[in-house]
Amino acid sequence: MSVVKKTAIAATLGTVATLGATLAAMPALALDPGYRVPDPNTVLVIETTKGEVIAELSPTMAPNHVAQITALAHEHFYDGQIFHRVIEDFMDQTGDPTGTGQGGSKMPNIKAEFTMRHDAAFPMAVASHPSGALMGFVGALPVESQVNELMPISKDGKVTAWGLYCQGTVGAARDSDADSANSQFFLMRAPNSVLEKRYTAFGVVLSGLDVVRKIKIGEPPVNPDKMISVRLLSDIPEAERPKIEVMDTLSPQFKAIIDQTRKDKGADFSVCDINVPVKVTRVTGTPVAAAAAPAK
Repeated sequence: MSVVKKTAIAATLGTVATLGATLAAMPALALDPGYRVPDPNTVLVIETTKGEVIAELSPTMAPNHVAQITALAHEHFYDGQIFHRVIEDFMDQTGDPTGTGQGGSKMPNIKAEFTMRHDAAFPMAVASHPSGALMGFVGALPVESQVNELMPISKDGKVTAWGLYCQGTVGAARDSDADSANSQFFLMRAPNSVLEKRYTAFGVVLSGLDVVRKIKIGEPPVNPDKMISVRLLSDIPEAERPKIEVMDTLSPQFKAIIDQTRKDKGADFSVCDINVPVKVTRVTGTPVAAAAAPAK
């Protein structure tokens, strides 16, 4: 090899090394005020025949359901499964490998987590305070709780909270046995309070509520839509993941959204009226896309 070629190669390698060192030294892009990055181990990226749905699961509210659903997603259990029961203005149900609504996984059924008990450290952003209750958010999931004033008179020093079934809430399907949830779940197309404290709410759609509402209706649908793939965000190579930022519901920025929504809605105000801002940036480097969870 000539001296000229050796010199050129050395210069190229030196440039690459310098560039690598520069990139490594660069700080991570700062989040906009009030935003957080969700745990990639509790975010589901669901690619459907109608588009992408991104949901964040809540171990705080339903740890056992989140553990089972994430384990199944990690094993690619949900890939190719159809939406076998879809009701307009209600929900999209899936997660049954038989496509009949009668099946499940080989994992054991999950005990109901319709409600949970918490102390004063509960990370809840309160949006309203009706008589005897608190309504707000834990993460992006809408939640209702008994008031903290009841803690001193309870046997365990705690009070009860539960997920609210607003549009975008992710719930666990079951049969008549309260402890029969296994792999099936549903995505809410619209609010329905009848499900509260009767079905475990364990997550919320961050992005893609419009896709949820496009899933073909029927019980079962004719030529049903399906989940092409269901991945944990952490199982997607980092360079290929969508970049997700969710507004922290404990932030002052979100409190301002609560206050404005309450002002706009007046006496008709509901927690389900509040949108949690979400930003998703595609891998291609396209501009940041804004979404809301849940969206009206």
